[in-house]
Amino acid sequence: MTNDRREPALNADERTMLEGWLDYHRETLAWKCADLTDAQLRTASVEPSELSLMGLVRHMAEVERGWFRKVLAGEDPGPIYYSEHDPDGEFHLGEADTWEEAYATWQHEIDTARRHASRFGLDDLSEGVSRFSDESFSLRWIYTHMIEEYARHNGHADLIRERIDGTTGD
Repeated sequence: MTNDRREPALNADERTMLEGWLDYHRETLAWKCADLTDAQLRTASVEPSELSLMGLVRHMAEVERGWFRKVLAGEDPGPIYYSEHDPDGEFHLGEADTWEEAYATWQHEIDTARRHASRFGLDDLSEGVSRFSDESFSLRWIYTHMIEEYARHNGHADLIRERIDGTTGD
């Protein structure tokens, strides 16, 4: 597993710093999934949990979509993997679910997130609202939340990866 992640410069401006840390954590999740088979990526952490590396990637695709498309840009793209009948659908994996599809979908949502964010200043308020609140959010808040979301799930990814093949690392 090679690690090409770069932390943002110590003297970067605020936006560069926030975007840098968000990209760092996106790259960390990809790194935790590197060099594994689809079967390994679908492997649940420990019963009864269904948490897997592929499930985390699919979850983060949903999170990117929700915060940057639905909330920030005010779009209504609908869910990718979950539904009203299966609210945790991104974690419910079958043999037909592949890394190629999950990774491509996640990267598409990241690219879309970057495109939408580029239109906003850090203090600009979102054009939409979250499903949890009727309030608008600043881009700064969304970036900070996304960094927290990735950091938390990257901790899960550390443990799942270690369980799969013993690989550890920050």
